[in-house]
Amino acid sequence: MDFTKIEELRTTLKMIQPLNTGELKRLRDEFIIDNTYNSNAIEGNVLALEETALILQLGITIAEKPIKDHLEAIGHKDAFEYIIQLADDETDLTEHVIKTVHSLILINDANNRGVYRRLPVKIIGSEHTPTQPYLVPVQMEKLVHDYTKMQQEKHIIEAIAEFHLRFESVHPFIDGNGRTGRLLMNLELIKAGMMPVNIKFTDRLKYYNTFDAYRKGNDIEAMTTLIANYEVEELEKHIQILAQ
Repeated sequence: MDFTKIEELRTTLKMIQPLNTGELKRLRDEFIIDNTYNSNAIEGNVLALEETALILQLGITIAEKPIKDHLEAIGHKDAFEYIIQLADDETDLTEHVIKTVHSLILINDANNRGVYRRLPVKIIGSEHTPTQPYLVPVQMEKLVHDYTKMQQEKHIIEAIAEFHLRFESVHPFIDGNGRTGRLLMNLELIKAGMMPVNIKFTDRLKYYNTFDAYRKGNDIEAMTTLIANYEVEELEKHIQILAQ
């Protein structure tokens, strides 16, 4: 895949007068709310975007909406702020980091937070059978090890795409795999000097299809393209904001 457009946009962005600290914080807070809504909605959370904003900005409880969904919104926001700190510190992606991100995501399940699953699971609506539980620790150790090599041999977006596909195929946790995996994706994008991306709830079928392509033929191109297109979208949005 040709990443020329992304590199050109990144160069353009660097040449424009940067935002001040307050402006950056506002944009980032807005992104976290939007990302929290979309990532949770993909997994079945019923909070609307506006409701997610009220919970995260004002601490308001939404009547007739499950407490579980409120906690998922709070947990995702905390986890996103955590990955920003990790990116600022240029922290390597390790199993400890993965488990810590997951523990923040699964705020409503004390017994399974940051713990690899010990039971077989099925992914609803998919023919894929995730890794058997006794192999999860081995596969996760291998994945983290392989990711270092991927970064050396591939464009960073390709490496992140392959990591995400493999992570979700292992499905290491009893719950929260999708949200954790997408946060890890953004952690690695930010560390690479790129914009975090927001996989939209409305694009969930396109997103699911990238996993089908990988599991049927080890195709990482579909996921790479999806991430790259979102990266272009975020870069263009920020250039437009700064140009004003």
